Amino acid sequence: MSPRSSIRASPRLYILTPAASDGAALAGVLAEIFRAVDVAAVLLRLPDADERSLINRVKAAAGGVQGAGAALLVDGRPDIVARAGADGAHLAGPDALQAAVRTLKPNYIAGAGGLRSRHDAMVAAETGADYVMFGEPDAAGHHPSRDAVIDRVAWWAELFEIPCVGYATALDDIDALVAAGADFVAVGDALFDDPRGPKAAAAEAAARLTVTETTT
Repeated sequence: MSPRSSIRASPRLYILTPAASDGAALAGVLAEIFRAVDVAAVLLRLPDADERSLINRVKAAAGGVQGAGAALLVDGRPDIVARAGADGAHLAGPDALQAAVRTLKPNYIAGAGGLRSRHDAMVAAETGADYVMFGEPDAAGHHPSRDAVIDRVAWWAELFEIPCVGYATALDDIDALVAAGADFVAVGDALFDDPRGPKAAAAEAAARLTVTETTT
């Protein structure tokens, strides 16, 4: 892979939803966010439920998300993407990506997260990931340190063409991820748990995404 051009656009917002059971309430919150800011993608984190319930939940979210011009991705369930009308899936780790990529490509997005090393990220790229994400929490809620995520994003942005998503644990992390060269900045709990409300938090997140200087 060749180095990127020194000229790049501002990154776009990527939202990770909570795995809430109230799909109607979540759809309402997302609609408010879409009216306030530009969103590139929404990763729908799903609660524990039977397959039919999960498909219906994704379908309920798809119209509003896609109608706003954003891609709807399903967390960890590539098997329901087509039936639910989603745009793709986000897979945790190279093994999960490899198992899903033949089902998803070329019609659906295959995103890769859960990448615990540089080697994992390169394997994901070689496997066919449409993007790599660094820093999102694992199933237990643990995530890498802020400095580790920024370092990984900067390394990737310098060397690889496949888009990179940097996960912001707090809104204050966004500035550093932008400076490091992230193509997208993902926000999850920092947005939905903000005491001002998700709409206000999303507006702040969007305001922090502007690239003021080009990289060299």
